[in-house]
Amino acid sequence: MNTHPDIRTEHDRKLAQTLKSLSFEPAPHNAKPRNRPIRRLIFPGCLSALALAAIGGIVVSQTETTRTIQTTVSALSNPSDSISSTKEVGAHQDAESEERNTPRNPTPAARELSGSGFVVAPRVTTVFSKYEGRITKIPVDTGDRVEKNQVLAILEDAGARFALDQAKAGKTAAELVLAARTIDLSQARASLHRTQTLAARDATSDQTLEEARTLADRNLNALAQARHDLARADLAIRIAEEPVAELTVRAPFAGTVTRLDAHVGDTVLARVDSVREGQSLMTITDTASMVIDADVAETRIAFLRPGLRGEAILDGFPDQPFTVTILRLAPVITAEKGTVAMRLSITAPPSGIRPNMAARIRIPLVEQTKSIGGNTQ
Repeated sequence: MNTHPDIRTEHDRKLAQTLKSLSFEPAPHNAKPRNRPIRRLIFPGCLSALALAAIGGIVVSQTETTRTIQTTVSALSNPSDSISSTKEVGAHQDAESEERNTPRNPTPAARELSGSGFVVAPRVTTVFSKYEGRITKIPVDTGDRVEKNQVLAILEDAGARFALDQAKAGKTAAELVLAARTIDLSQARASLHRTQTLAARDATSDQTLEEARTLADRNLNALAQARHDLARADLAIRIAEEPVAELTVRAPFAGTVTRLDAHVGDTVLARVDSVREGQSLMTITDTASMVIDADVAETRIAFLRPGLRGEAILDGFPDQPFTVTILRLAPVITAEKGTVAMRLSITAPPSGIRPNMAARIRIPLVEQTKSIGGNTQ
């Protein structure tokens, strides 16, 4: 096809090239088909994906913007609802914070005092022999109940017995002397009476009368001395009887024999030496008036007062609780342990209660309130 050279333009030239490329001329036999580059296929796909993502972002952004504008317009049109919503959110947040800070199971304040102590017998005595002697009889044994002045042991001391016999003999002699002095005085008074009768008749001299009076006075003094000697003999007997009586050891009060250290045939020392050597006969405990001693922390002392009642249980009798009452609190605090000693009386304890038994106590606490003037209500 021929084209006039005058009318060829740039546009016509491009068109001619395009038509030429669309011609159906047979390809050369030795020509190999050309593979279209893969990148020409991937590049348009990537461009399409980017275009779609941009369009989606624009749509989402427009949606969020529209929602924000609507919320703002609603808040401006109805400010009271906005403020109420804000308050509800704040209150909800405060409630959640308080719930997190508050323990779920708060520990209730202690309203009673729980502790432990021991059974104590305030009246306990260690029995000694006042004088030295040999034990000849012990009529009691450990665990026996004894009454006041009941015989606990009998000792023998020959020297004490001899001293008593001697004192009794001295009393007998004093009684004989007293009798003789009584007779002498009676005779002296009779003689004085006869002499006075004769002197009244001028039948005797004044010297004889004076001698009769002197004799009577002398016999009177001798009688008084004899009476004094008899009193001394009585005192000597009482002195001699005291060691002999102390050879019979008796219970100082009613109680129970909780320890027995002596045996028949033993020779015991006098009390002064026995105490120094630690040699006792036995121990008597008044088990009818026992108490409980316990230690409590000094931080609880403000809640305690004498007369406060509680309950105690012995480890040996866990199913037999009984009532206890605070008798007194110690006037000082134990510096080493930071505790105060407390003594409690016992009401109707188990029949088998014994000293040194462990006890558990529970006492309801009473908080003391103070008035303005400082007086306890």
